[in-house]
Amino acid sequence: MTGRPAPAVLPPPLRGRLGLVAVLAALVVVVIGVLYAGHSRPGRVDRWVVRPTADSVRPPWRYVALALDFLGEPVGAAVLVVAAVTGCLLLRRPRAAVLVVAGAGLTVGTATLLKSLVGRTIHGDGNLSYPSGHTAFATALAFVVALLATDRLGLGRTTGTSLVFAAALVAGAAMGWAQVALGAHYPTDVLGGWCTALAVMPPTAWLVDRTADRRDDRMVDRTADAGRREHR
Repeated sequence: MTGRPAPAVLPPPLRGRLGLVAVLAALVVVVIGVLYAGHSRPGRVDRWVVRPTADSVRPPWRYVALALDFLGEPVGAAVLVVAAVTGCLLLRRPRAAVLVVAGAGLTVGTATLLKSLVGRTIHGDGNLSYPSGHTAFATALAFVVALLATDRLGLGRTTGTSLVFAAALVAGAAMGWAQVALGAHYPTDVLGGWCTALAVMPPTAWLVDRTADRRDDRMVDRTADAGRREHR
């Protein structure tokens, strides 16, 4: 035991702002879910952005969309999670590794639950679409990577929050574009998936830190008790 506390996966300066982002994102998820509950057609906003069809994009961009889509499928997502966890462990950030697994799992699980609750469909009754799980997963993974970068670079509150938000936006936009281009989701499904990740990841990161801090405190107490007994 070195007595040195493990670095927090959610830097304290970012907690307040990312907590506010989580609250606002959760509100967006709920509002869109209520508006489109039980719908099976694109809404006004969806039609304004693009009319989703299977032929929305042609080669070579279609291949790019398919590649991005694969990264959100079970096999592709598993590869990304393993790579991210390995990177976190190599950087000696075990809390971040836990967040990759717990955060991605909770985000995708929340999206799956919301799909059943909202009941919005696309291309048939069996294709639940809101929110986009692919977009939620990509955003969640980018969120963790950005938190790691914020810690490694020693960024402050404003710069760190901006980096996390920008990374989540880029990842969510890329995966969201692929989903809409392939006709798998409406644009508002993508927005809902993005906001689902932003709503789930900050509190999950806080819980990971909270749990790890309590465990570390117990280990320190046990070490101290053992040392006192040895000196008696």
